[in-house]
Amino acid sequence: MSYSEHVTEHLRITILRLLDESPAMRSNESLIADAVGEYGFAPSRDKMRTELAWLAEQGLVTLDGDSCLVATLTARGEDVAKCRATAPGVKRPNLSRG
Repeated sequence: MSYSEHVTEHLRITILRLLDESPAMRSNESLIADAVGEYGFAPSRDKMRTELAWLAEQGLVTLDGDSCLVATLTARGEDVAKCRATAPGVKRPNLSRG
């Protein structure tokens, strides 16, 4: 696996865990992009939209909106975020994170 693929897997689990911590398990793409920055990521708007679309294709989130996407964590996405399930292409979370 390439370094880029490792980073993408980490970004995806970070998005899921942030949504899991969000009120109503939903947030807009701008807030998610800001929040992942606190974990060392700096995705472009295009990269963020691509990853959100990928997560939606996998059934881990649902998306609403056009000019600003709003992502909502699905039950399956919550299971992956909480390490109750795994999804190929998403890093298994570190449960020791505070």
